[in-house]
Amino acid sequence: MELTLTQDYAIQARMAAVLGAAEFYRVFAGVRFAEVDGPLMYVYANDESTAAEIEDDFALLIADIASRILKQEIEVVVVLPKVLQ
Repeated sequence: MELTLTQDYAIQARMAAVLGAAEFYRVFAGVRFAEVDGPLMYVYANDESTAAEIEDDFALLIADIASRILKQEIEVVVVLPKVLQ
């Protein structure tokens, strides 16, 4: 299921509220919460290093926030660089 812009922005807003503006813009600038396939969520980041940092440090937080907003269980967050989109 492709996420709507409203769902994408809602997840971004909640992430920004939890992390704070400085950390959010350092890590999540240009990130798109794109798609859900069952318990998987696909996120696209600007580059490989940012994708790795998000997946390592923020995947559980993203899964929790997305589960609440989308009202379905998200168990795994897969973060890919935009070049693989």
